[in-house]
Amino acid sequence: MAEKKPRRPGLLERTVELLDLPADVLAGLPRLELIGDKELRMENHKGILAYGSEEIHVSGGICIVKITGRGLELRAMTGLELLITGQIEQIQLT
Repeated sequence: MAEKKPRRPGLLERTVELLDLPADVLAGLPRLELIGDKELRMENHKGILAYGSEEIHVSGGICIVKITGRGLELRAMTGLELLITGQIEQIQLT
């Protein structure tokens, strides 16, 4: 059985290291910021999959972010960022 060669850093990894940037920004990974239990900001989302006052599902590209709670509202949304408010009880990545 042949041994795997160590993976060489790709262009993205080298660029992130050279410019000292957060990897999530360049890789398009979702970034979540929870402020208390009342506000969730998400960057790099890929769209809303399901929406209701008790549950919101957001595509994060590599995962689905499921937010559950009470009185949930999508307060703002742009192509890259969204803001959810309400009583946030749980955030699940699937």
